[in-house]
Amino acid sequence: MKVAQDKKRHVDSGTVVRVLKRIIAENGRDHIRGYAFAIFCLVVVALSTAFTAWIMESVVNEAFANRRADMVLVICGAILAAFVLRGFATYGQAVTLSKIGNNIVARYQRRLYKHLMTLSVGYFAEARSAHLAAQISQNVNGIRDVLNLTVTSTARDLLTLVSLIGVMVSKDWVLSLIVFAVAPPLLYALRYVSKRLRSATREAIETNSRVLGAMQETVQGIAVVKAFTMETELDNKVSKIIDTAERRANRIARLSERTSPLTETFAGFAISSVLAYAAFRSIYDNVPPGAFFSFVTALLMAYDPARRLAKLQVQIDRAVVNAQMIYALLDMQPAQREKPNARDLVVGPARVEFKNVVFSYAGGGPILKGVDLMAEGGQTTALVGQSGAGKSTIINLIPRFYDPAEGQILIDGQDIADVTKSSLRRQLAYVSQQPYMFEGTIRDNIRYGRPDATDTEIEEAAKLAYAHDFIVAQPEGYDTPVGENGMTLSGGQRQRLSIARALVRNAPILLLDEATSALDNESEAAVQKALETAMHGRTVIVIAHRLSTVVKADKIVVMHEGLVVEQGTHEELAQRKDGLYARLNNLQSPDRAI
Repeated sequence: MKVAQDKKRHVDSGTVVRVLKRIIAENGRDHIRGYAFAIFCLVVVALSTAFTAWIMESVVNEAFANRRADMVLVICGAILAAFVLRGFATYGQAVTLSKIGNNIVARYQRRLYKHLMTLSVGYFAEARSAHLAAQISQNVNGIRDVLNLTVTSTARDLLTLVSLIGVMVSKDWVLSLIVFAVAPPLLYALRYVSKRLRSATREAIETNSRVLGAMQETVQGIAVVKAFTMETELDNKVSKIIDTAERRANRIARLSERTSPLTETFAGFAISSVLAYAAFRSIYDNVPPGAFFSFVTALLMAYDPARRLAKLQVQIDRAVVNAQMIYALLDMQPAQREKPNARDLVVGPARVEFKNVVFSYAGGGPILKGVDLMAEGGQTTALVGQSGAGKSTIINLIPRFYDPAEGQILIDGQDIADVTKSSLRRQLAYVSQQPYMFEGTIRDNIRYGRPDATDTEIEEAAKLAYAHDFIVAQPEGYDTPVGENGMTLSGGQRQRLSIARALVRNAPILLLDEATSALDNESEAAVQKALETAMHGRTVIVIAHRLSTVVKADKIVVMHEGLVVEQGTHEELAQRKDGLYARLNNLQSPDRAI
């Protein structure tokens, strides 16, 4: 098992090539001009660096050996021009590659967000949101790094190294052979380090995402943490994760920096050998020092690009691991894919019908076991039953948050599996039992129900939801920021804003999943009056645990263990002495929960 996991974690050379080809295919054409300019600048950097080493022979021989004053100004002017040119070229490539890299990061952030919106609710139910957000934030830079490392290493470091090697060979080929003799063992050692670093990088990314995820969850649930005095337990839990992340980071540091002693040792051996050979030739053979100084200058200048190239595979492997995890998410196919011939939903009376619907969540037993029910158009259908009976599942199936395993869900005789999801959801307004507020103002959160709604329509919806009075009492009225997930508002206020958001949508089908669960009795009574007005002429499917919210429904559907066991009005069901609804009704007063 461990061997299989290790194989899975490794990124082989074939994977690196495939990821690199994909990144270039997706981004190269759009930035070809920018990369061409950056490569031109990098070529200038490489050639000016090689020129500086090449001209050192003239500096030493003409200025110090031959003592030609007329050549000093020419040589110094050429060196100055080379350095100025290299400075501007370095600036140009750095700014260009940064702009391209920032654009690539922004592009993939947009792609990721858009792709996440296509995934089903089931995916998000299984994936931890904090863990997902942390992984995305850590990995999205990998694609930019792969391209930038490839361009800079090829156009600058490789060309600089080749140019300087050319200078070295032209000055003294014997000394060049001494240097080349140490390259093969160095490359072998670096390849070994790189293979070990791949696995460590992936483990570190996963562990770091767990750290960020745990911290985010603690911040979001801080009230529960403090209420249950969970600080010590969570501190111990997060500390263990942080310790693991620290060990992973230390391992990566050890592996990454092993290239330094390797390259320094081999470089020291090469340079000391070269110096010894050149010194003996100068002492015993009286060889002029100009070529030697030029060679040594080229050798020393070649050290930095050679060192960067030696680390390139390590850096590319790390970036490819990041990019691969991003592509794994982008390549994930939505579980609910629309049919090729899907058409728009056409709504008339908005009648909703379930025919022998069977459904179970991933990894669980059946929740719905052949449900048949009809919600007549323009009427209110209430779903009641004990927890786990399948009421919320029915609500979730209508917008196609999930698809049933068997059976059909029809709206005005049209199977919702045959229509586009966007046209289906435009005909629905949804209020969940856990109201969610987005970053922005109160007005923004209501307007999400219908982006083209006017301020007047937003305020009218707020009045219908009995939210207007508390809104105008806020410091900035409708323009008051709600804070993270509406933390500045009470639960009842958030629920009323959620209802206002559904009302402003003005859709023919209204889904209320315990929409008044967070309200006190007085607020619930007020909202119920508003909902009665808003429900008029619409098809409403409502879940409620309080009988007071369903007694006026046109039809009550009683569910038990995934089946519809009773249907009828409140009066009809209450008179069935042996019925489940009658027993629930007898166990409570109208203001108590079922």
